[in-house]
Amino acid sequence: MRSLILGGARSGKSALAERLASSFDEVVYIATAQALDGEMSERIAHHRARRPAQWACIEEPFALADTLRAQAAPGRCLLVDCLTLWLSNLLGAADEGVWERERSALLSALPGLDGTVLLVSNEVGLGVIPMGELTRRYVDEAGRLHQALGQVCERVVFVAAGLPLVLKGPAL
Repeated sequence: MRSLILGGARSGKSALAERLASSFDEVVYIATAQALDGEMSERIAHHRARRPAQWACIEEPFALADTLRAQAAPGRCLLVDCLTLWLSNLLGAADEGVWERERSALLSALPGLDGTVLLVSNEVGLGVIPMGELTRRYVDEAGRLHQALGQVCERVVFVAAGLPLVLKGPAL
């Protein structure tokens, strides 16, 4: 089962994904964040502190599809947090084509993965249209990614105020 869990900042999407993952004996947490400043370092520390110690953690800011393929196994849960940080990492890369390649690789890999995959991402397209070109591209690419994942994933959940709303697939 592949699930896409969307929500705004501090909506409860990561907490929901972690709660869903906690029902599995084997969990691999795939973190896409990079500690490029003090504030992000604090956020990463907060996420680490609340995760169970027995969960494996892989920090992978770029090659997500390769990591998912390498880690997927029957009975295992892969929790990716988060896709919008991954998108930021790739849009900021020197290689301008890396985003399209990695996006295609992810969409190709997901249907064939064994086990459960929980994908956490920020829904950023509900607010004001950004003024800067890069920021507009970020919002547009996030929206396109979410639409494509919505087609590939068996479950799509939107979280607001800590409350999940299942948009597609089985109830929680």
